[in-house]
Amino acid sequence: MPQLRSVVLAGGGTGGHIYPLLAFADCLRRHDPHIRVTCLGTEKGLENDLIPKAGYDLRNVPAHQLPRKVNLDLLLTAPRMIKAMKATRAVFDEVAADVVIGFGGYVAVPAYLAAWRSKTPMVIFEFNDPPGVANKLALKFSDNLALGFPHLPQASPLLANGTVTGVPLRPEIAHLDRAAMRAQACQYFGLDPRRPVLFVYGGSQGAASINNAVSGAAQVLTHRGVQVLHITGARRDEPIHIPEGLPVPYKTLPYLDRMDLGYAAADMVLARGGSMTVAEVSALGVPTVFVPMPWGNKEQYRTAGPMVEGGGAIFCDDENLSPAWIEANLVPIITDPARVAQMSRASAAFGSRTGDEALRNYTLKVVEQA
Repeated sequence: MPQLRSVVLAGGGTGGHIYPLLAFADCLRRHDPHIRVTCLGTEKGLENDLIPKAGYDLRNVPAHQLPRKVNLDLLLTAPRMIKAMKATRAVFDEVAADVVIGFGGYVAVPAYLAAWRSKTPMVIFEFNDPPGVANKLALKFSDNLALGFPHLPQASPLLANGTVTGVPLRPEIAHLDRAAMRAQACQYFGLDPRRPVLFVYGGSQGAASINNAVSGAAQVLTHRGVQVLHITGARRDEPIHIPEGLPVPYKTLPYLDRMDLGYAAADMVLARGGSMTVAEVSALGVPTVFVPMPWGNKEQYRTAGPMVEGGGAIFCDDENLSPAWIEANLVPIITDPARVAQMSRASAAFGSRTGDEALRNYTLKVVEQA
């Protein structure tokens, strides 16, 4: 196998692109502490908060979102793209890149184009159905496609020839022993490890429909002995009213940087159906209620659908989520240990904890064959 000395990782904008990128970077560094890892981003993306904090070199390039319609922006795309590609190519030359791995987002477009023009080996990582615009473009230049979920080759003709690696997960998630950590996690949050715990989150910004429905069910949940750990979202301005004097704890936090402890405490999760959420809960075998985002192309239904079909999760449409729905559908599950255990096994059967190592092995093969 070849030795990787310098790797460029391209992906930015949202956590869904950045978290697997960082998990993969950690894997590369575990194998070789001296490897050079360079991350590409843009000035406005979330990567500016996350990547330098994780200890990796971030180079911002003037990438622009590709327009989806024929308009004035489309006429400006070519000169913008050439400028971004030249800036990216300069980074490749400076760091003597052995390979480029793209995780999606529009910053990946100039990375793919620069890799193609410079004949630098490239790997495309995709865990969404349908694939994003950047990765669709990349597939015209390379067939080195790594996939995050086992159902994706059958989900789209574009993904049919991909290699399933699994999703790179943060080490604290990938190596978490939920049972061994449960007591410590419950103590951390002030919860009783002998009672069931519902772990609720709607992404870093929160989700009003989730917040309102679950807080509205506080009396029902807690009077059935269900404790709640509710991450409301750091950017949510709407007040969330939790009644006083509840019989068991209902804990709210605007943000949680120890998601591993949240999962360790949880008997069940209620969350959106984004790809990172699906990857994490299935890797850990956590039964889940998925409340997919109600707009867009229904991508989250397709991502979480196989886990639901396998019995590890259930769906609730956003418009149907209410305290009454929670009482009728969620409470009977989380208060039934046998049902929770059954769903946990089904959830774990869909997930993978080794996506980072598998993607590294796939990358090594691509470089070797280049």
